[in-house]
Amino acid sequence: QLQVVESGGGLVQPGGSMRLSCATSGFTMANYAMAWFRQAPGKEREGVSCINSRARTVYVDSVKGRFTISRDNAKGTMYLQMNSLRPEDTAVYYCAANVGCIENPIFWVKPDISWGQGTQVTVSS
Repeated sequence: QLQVVESGGGLVQPGGSMRLSCATSGFTMANYAMAWFRQAPGKEREGVSCINSRARTVYVDSVKGRFTISRDNAKGTMYLQMNSLRPEDTAVYYCAANVGCIENPIFWVKPDISWGQGTQVTVSS
């Protein structure tokens, strides 16, 4: 069973930085595409960034140039480095394993996707 656990959320001021981590277990992360999603209050969950097994990355327009996704297969951990954070980045951030990492985030969610429990990121002064 693919298991993922997020960590690293919290409160940060606008313009600040934060790094999220996603620890995996129960599978060999190197063989799977991974992704970060987020859900803001009153909004649907949306894809943020994904990284495939060859480390090819995709970002949605709203985070391009500010967020960086990466993976350390030896540690079984994925990261999301978030810089220049804005209040509109406030959301619960979810890690997901076994995604379809292609340009259109609509197709990232596969039937057998595995989700983490989420970590809250709040950008506020």
